[in-house]
Amino acid sequence: MSRPRGTLALLIHGGTDNWSPERWKTRFDAVCADRPVFLLPDETLDPAEVRYAAVWKPRPGELAAFANLRVIFNLGAGVDALIADASLPKLPIVRVAVDDLTKRMTEYVVLHVLAHHRQEIYLRESQREKRWEPKTQWPAGAISVGIMGLGNLGADAAEALKILGFKVSGWSRSEKNISGVSCFHGMDGLAPFLKKTNILVCLLPLTAETRHILNRSLLSMLDRDSPLGAPVLINAGRGGLQNEAELLACLNDGTLGAATLDVFETEPLPKESPFWTHRKVLITPHNAADTDPDAISKYVAVQIERHEAGQTLQNVVDMRRGY
Repeated sequence: MSRPRGTLALLIHGGTDNWSPERWKTRFDAVCADRPVFLLPDETLDPAEVRYAAVWKPRPGELAAFANLRVIFNLGAGVDALIADASLPKLPIVRVAVDDLTKRMTEYVVLHVLAHHRQEIYLRESQREKRWEPKTQWPAGAISVGIMGLGNLGADAAEALKILGFKVSGWSRSEKNISGVSCFHGMDGLAPFLKKTNILVCLLPLTAETRHILNRSLLSMLDRDSPLGAPVLINAGRGGLQNEAELLACLNDGTLGAATLDVFETEPLPKESPFWTHRKVLITPHNAADTDPDAISKYVAVQIERHEAGQTLQNVVDMRRGY
């Protein structure tokens, strides 16, 4: 007997506890109780039965095997690795946009803006060396935080930082308006945005236009006239956004005063990378906004129900823009 038309296939290549394929299968079984869910590879499944695929870093060519696939759900926020697959079927790709992920990213951004604002690198160094030498601490209102990328993640982080009293500005490809935030857009708005930014938070998607956008030329335009002494970079977007050789050189020569880096071009970060031991750098292992299987599986289930009811899918990737 043929299985129901709405079969969902899970293609998940993880390597960490949060990306355990079995963990995701358990969550999808719970929220798709009336729908067959298969964790691939599974020799009992006929590829022609698959209508939906929920994926994380599928191998190039894997999705092309499903001739009757209707929608692809990407389980993480970034879709650059997925759309780089030349064999990818020309189908709607739905990206994650849930409150849980957004709030986790806001927590991360606020944590690290505050860490640099409150001189945590200096204070922890003082602790290790047993030095009781506090420095003058300035108020949040003395610091301008600029956010590159004003989608769901950037807009929410901007609101939280604004409440804390920081001067907040934002830059995006297209025009955006957020109350109390100075918004810039397009290439004409990039330089004015950078010139008023003391702490730069990058939450951009990775596209052909944004690859290596965090380079010496851009970082040199950041405002240096603040109590920080030199500007700070926080990159919680994608590793490919940063030119790592130029970023390291900017840290070494004082163009940047410090950086928080959650993402890298090669992950896990190689043990020989100088970023690991750099005294001006805070490193996190790409966990700024870990995806929650419960929230995401429910989100996908609702999207499938909408699609089968003839309703419009939400948060479909614009393939022309790459996000």
